[in-house]
Amino acid sequence: MDDRPIGVFDSGVGGLTVVNALSIALPNESICYVGDTARVPYGNKSTQRIQQYSHEIAEWLMKKNCKMIVVACNTVSSLAMDYLQSHFPLPVIGVIQPGVNYAIQITKNNKLGVIGTQATIQSNAYVKALHAIMPNINVISKACPLFVPLVEEGLVEGEIPLSIADFYLKDIQSSDIDTVILGCTHYPLLKRIIGAVL
Repeated sequence: MDDRPIGVFDSGVGGLTVVNALSIALPNESICYVGDTARVPYGNKSTQRIQQYSHEIAEWLMKKNCKMIVVACNTVSSLAMDYLQSHFPLPVIGVIQPGVNYAIQITKNNKLGVIGTQATIQSNAYVKALHAIMPNINVISKACPLFVPLVEEGLVEGEIPLSIADFYLKDIQSSDIDTVILGCTHYPLLKRIIGAVL
């Protein structure tokens, strides 16, 4: 049995949602987590900067003798997975494909929404992954850049996040989509607010 830890990283506290899911699914594994709160958010950074940050963190996790790395950050998963996988000899896994697979399983009308950071939405990573599996799927994507700072500040309930969510989600709200992919690990912490608006 390989008792080395699984390395997990994110741009901030959002990746703890992934750590929580991992500890439920794999209760006997130890996890080494990095939340890069010093440089959050990643969603407004260039691809080169995101690759630099993720390389530094992955290198640190390798020094901690991690057996694999889970990139909990959707922005890094969108823009730096190929880069990380080509620079590190251990398995590096992202979060986009699992979300896409699950959304396709549960949609009833093949109309999906994707919300994420500016960088994630601009990368078109979710739309490409969805269309690779189901070419005729209808997708509405929306960047919600203020959601990450809200979560990092602990503003996950109340009038402020509700007002911002209402502003961002108008297009999705007025559509007939039946499934929304939360394309940022911070967003599950706003799930009640997002659900109330939609």
